[in-house]
Amino acid sequence: MTDRLSAQDASFLYGESAVAHMHVGSLILFEPLDLNEVSFREHIESRLHLVPRFRKKLAWVPGGLGRPVWIDDSDFDLRFHIRASGLAEPCEMEQAQKLMARIMSVPLDRQRPLWEMWLFRLHDGRTGIIQKTHHALIDGISGVDVGTVMLDFGPEPVHIEAPRFEPKPQPSRAQLMRDAIGEIVRKPNDAVEALFSRRGAPGGSAREEASTVAKGLLSFGKASLDFAPRTPLCAPIGAHRRFEIVRADLAVVKRIKRHFQCTVNDVVLASVAGGIGGLLRSRGEVVDGLVMKAMVPVSVRDPSQRMTYGNKVSMMAAELPVGERDAAMRVRFVRERMRGLKESKQAVGADFWVKLSEYAPPTVLALAARATAFQRMINLVVTNVPGPQFPLYLKGAKMIEAFPCVPILGTAAIGVAVLSYNGAINFGLNGDWDVVPDLHVLAAEINASLEQLAACLPQVEEEPAPGAA
Repeated sequence: MTDRLSAQDASFLYGESAVAHMHVGSLILFEPLDLNEVSFREHIESRLHLVPRFRKKLAWVPGGLGRPVWIDDSDFDLRFHIRASGLAEPCEMEQAQKLMARIMSVPLDRQRPLWEMWLFRLHDGRTGIIQKTHHALIDGISGVDVGTVMLDFGPEPVHIEAPRFEPKPQPSRAQLMRDAIGEIVRKPNDAVEALFSRRGAPGGSAREEASTVAKGLLSFGKASLDFAPRTPLCAPIGAHRRFEIVRADLAVVKRIKRHFQCTVNDVVLASVAGGIGGLLRSRGEVVDGLVMKAMVPVSVRDPSQRMTYGNKVSMMAAELPVGERDAAMRVRFVRERMRGLKESKQAVGADFWVKLSEYAPPTVLALAARATAFQRMINLVVTNVPGPQFPLYLKGAKMIEAFPCVPILGTAAIGVAVLSYNGAINFGLNGDWDVVPDLHVLAAEINASLEQLAACLPQVEEEPAPGAA
């Protein structure tokens, strides 16, 4: 069976350019660990059969008759994917962040499987890994799933006997064309069922489902026509990146969530809003009353799709009150607007367009993906991925913390990725080198925004509402 990229996965390939690198990543720190490039490769090689797509590369259909497919890389060599990197003294976290920025500024080699891992060590002995994977291969949720396969759930290393890798023969150009033409013939028969697949509760009628989709399409259409405000942060990006981090306590964030009767994601968005506002004020900008818009990915991956690859995401355009100076008012604003977005079914409407794109010719899909560089719907990307709330281990060493990275493109020069893990919630800030030379100010302002929200909490811990996480 042909392992063809979905339209959504392929769009990340089509939308890539010399300046917009469509890979996601993470900077991960472990306890001191006796690990070098060779032993790390051996460990990863013992588990690659659990994630077979990491041994696959792209094959393009001649004439653009179909989307590309994943095929086994008959020349697969881990030395191209796992490398060690020395850091200049004093080997502090600042140097690790600069290394992360440099690595994220370089596109992946499309002639090989689309992932890399870089090994480094800090002066205090902690072991670091920078992971980079093309967005066509995984989204945030699947990335967490794949990461847990590479790690262990306890401090005792688990030995896995790996089978010998036997790559399947590569398809000929004629076979790629035949498979693509066959799928084109089948598409009309599959389209209606796929597009209107039921997503509601059991027992919901087809009319209710159609009404939900129509409501979502209207909301998504309005958001697409509502241009985001222009600010100095909205400028064409270059090829080079900066990377900054913010650390937060998940327990405190959950206390804030309960106090304001909102979600963890609302707290994240309100903190980012405060951070952006602080950054612009530090530049002397007048931002009173300014509301910016963030693209917020929404996972549509159901439990049956755990441990699968590719992208299963929709999106919403969230409003961020960056001009509001009061932290409590910011979180209340976000809470009400996010509730309204969920009621509007905007993510359902966006998901409909994603499904509809499965039936678009690759040339049309490519044009649409490249057009996103000129979009004016959003100012930045903010994505929040829940990770495991228990420690993971690499060859007996505990994973201390991880900071994710999401790509940027067009004139959205800032990407904020958030990952919760083992009681912490960490922000990874990816910014264009020239547009955001003061990305460290954004990190400080997000941290200050979180502290302002924490200051709103009563001295005595509130009783959590029944069923509250």
